[in-house]
Amino acid sequence: MIITALDYPNAKTALEFVDKVDPTLTRLKVGKELFTCAGPGLVEQLQTKGFDVFLDLKFHDIPNTVAGALRVAASMGVWMVNVHASGGPRMLEAARAAVPLAGENGGTRLIAVTVLTSMDDTELKRIGVEHNAQEQVNALASLTVEQGLDGVVCSPMEVVQIRSLAPANFLTVTPGIRPASANVNNDDQRRVMTPADAVKAGSNYLVIGRAITQSSNPIDALQNIIEQISS
Repeated sequence: MIITALDYPNAKTALEFVDKVDPTLTRLKVGKELFTCAGPGLVEQLQTKGFDVFLDLKFHDIPNTVAGALRVAASMGVWMVNVHASGGPRMLEAARAAVPLAGENGGTRLIAVTVLTSMDDTELKRIGVEHNAQEQVNALASLTVEQGLDGVVCSPMEVVQIRSLAPANFLTVTPGIRPASANVNNDDQRRVMTPADAVKAGSNYLVIGRAITQSSNPIDALQNIIEQISS
């Protein structure tokens, strides 16, 4: 249910944090900065320690290029990988062909990013999108469903609407999660929600970074978030 974002600049710092947490409490997200620095070797180390890895590289390119990158990612055995839904139907079709549909016994989940949680209606208009954020998320989520992907990355604020247009097993992975006590000043995410409210809305996986990684006791932080969700 919880995916901890390893937003660290190097492998050493990331591994020091990982040694403090338990794979039964969280999965791990490796994004662009850490992967660019540490590469596939770090992913393998995390898997050896028992963690499922979400490789968050948000591929967005011509169909053939994205398909090739995804085949490599899936061969690494990552639990989840993503692309940008705005790459369009041909790119999503090629992505799905490159990563076979995961079954009950494992495999790589393939999801698509809708609208980044850092963006709002004003910023969407600046890049030529006439829809508001909710409408654009709905359009891209519908496209993702049509192309047979496993789910989407979206703000928790949009999960209820996505649930109305997607099949029951469609995954919603939601960044923009902030515990009630968290300080969101100087944060680059705009569309946010507490863990309990996100789960109540129907989020399958909550992506949480600083509230866990910057805690002096990450295990306590994880357990507190789990308690918030349970209550």
